[in-house]
Amino acid sequence: MYKLLLLPVLLCFAVFTATAQQPAGVKKDTTNYSNKPVDTVKPYVNVGKIAGRRAAIRSAMLPGLGQIRNGVTVYRLAKVGGIYTGFTLLALSYIDNSKNFNTFQNEIEYRAKNNDKPDPASLYASYPTSGLISAKDIYRRNKQVIILSFAGLYLLNIVEAYIDARLANFDVGDVASFKVAPTVMPPAQMYGFNAITPGVKLTLNF
Repeated sequence: MYKLLLLPVLLCFAVFTATAQQPAGVKKDTTNYSNKPVDTVKPYVNVGKIAGRRAAIRSAMLPGLGQIRNGVTVYRLAKVGGIYTGFTLLALSYIDNSKNFNTFQNEIEYRAKNNDKPDPASLYASYPTSGLISAKDIYRRNKQVIILSFAGLYLLNIVEAYIDARLANFDVGDVASFKVAPTVMPPAQMYGFNAITPGVKLTLNF
C-alpha cells in the first residue's frame, strides 16, 4: 500500500525538478581561430626608377640639376659643363644667323620699294636680288635647325639625367663580376727555344 502511494509522489517530484532546472548558459568562445598568415615581407620598391624620375624632373626644371643631384663628381660636372657649353654655342650661332638674316631681309625690302635698286650703304649692293633671297633662305633654315638643336639638347639633358640615376642605383655586384690578372701565355718553340709571352687574363663570372 505504501509502495503504491510512494511511486506517484516520486514521479511528481521528478517532473517538478526537471521543470525547475534552467539550461546552463553557453559561454562564448573568444579564442581567435584565424589562421591567416601575417605578411612580414616589405613590398618591393624600385629605387632606381624613383631616382631616375626625380632626376628627369629636376633636369626639366633646370638643365644640369638632375646630374648634380645624382652626385657631384668630375664626370658629372664635365657633363653639365658640356650641356651649358652647347647651349651657349647654339645661342651665339642663333644670334649670328639672325643678324645676317635681318641684313639680307632689309636689303631685299629696300630693293622691293625702290624698283630693284640696291642700297648704296649696303655691303651687298653688288649682289643680285636672287642671290640675296637664296642667302636669306639659308640663314632662315639655319635658325630653324638651331631651334631644333636647342630642343634636342634639352631633351638629351633630361634623358641623360634619368639614365645616370638609374645606373647609379643598379647593382650588378651579385650578378656579374670580372677579374683582370697577369698571366703567361703557353710557350711556343721558335728556333729551338721556348719563347715565354706575358699576357693578361680576364675572368668573367655570371
